[in-house]
Amino acid sequence: MANSIPNIDFGRVFDLRDEDADVHCEGLGRLADFFGHNMAAHRHAGVFQVHLMLRGEVRLRLDDLHYHARAPAFFHTPPAMTHAFVLSDDAEGHVLSVRQHVLQSLFSEDPGGMMEQRLNQAFCMELDESDPQVHRLFGYFELVRAEFSGAEAVRELNLLALARLAFVTMARLSCAAVQAMPSRDLRQVDVRIFREFNQLIEENYREHWQLSRYAQALSVTETRLNDICRRVGDLPSKRFVHDRLMQEAKRLLLFSSAPVTQIAYDLGFRDVSYFSRFFRQHAQLPPGSWRARMRGRNP
Repeated sequence: MANSIPNIDFGRVFDLRDEDADVHCEGLGRLADFFGHNMAAHRHAGVFQVHLMLRGEVRLRLDDLHYHARAPAFFHTPPAMTHAFVLSDDAEGHVLSVRQHVLQSLFSEDPGGMMEQRLNQAFCMELDESDPQVHRLFGYFELVRAEFSGAEAVRELNLLALARLAFVTMARLSCAAVQAMPSRDLRQVDVRIFREFNQLIEENYREHWQLSRYAQALSVTETRLNDICRRVGDLPSKRFVHDRLMQEAKRLLLFSSAPVTQIAYDLGFRDVSYFSRFFRQHAQLPPGSWRARMRGRNP
């Protein structure tokens, strides 16, 4: 495999006592001392992660997007999202990690569909300390950190409740930053199918499944699957499949030294020229040129 991007599981790398933790919260400064302030490209498979910065600044790359943020700020990385960052020496704050299946179960009943959309989007934003919601967010993180460090009875239940409050508050803040998303009346069955569709894509995108096969696996028609994707995710079903392939192609081009030919084969393309046409159609540049342009930017 050309994919040399490491997957980091804090419970297995940082502290084995937390290997099975569904919710993990640690100090940003302590993690920076352990892993370094200059974190090379990595990912956290099956984990949603948030860095809340109370002091310092960060230069951040989320896939091919670049940010420079000063505290107070936070950035959110969905499962398997490749990210790299450089923290200032005085950086302090909290890092909250929640396993994917656990967080999704916390929001299984989400009538408006807001959390489903926000959880799957990476974002970075600076915070206004005069906003009452920002103060609540700080408080939730403090409580999560204290609960995680303790050993009180039913600790796990408190961690789940506090994590849910923290993620809802972050979703509200991020929605406000983009002038909020329009309200929608989404059926829970549609949200469930949309989530299962994305999970199937994650498991099979390298196999280049046709939409008919995804629809069959979900026990719906292609037409209904497309309608669900447009209403829940604002995009047609084919776009989600293509976007996942493009996302992985960009990650490998950016963060590995593998040649384009090897990346094409690793992504299930039997014909390298077809991969190049596919990539150019979506990125307006051939793979090699896109890699050269992106690597010319600051990390």
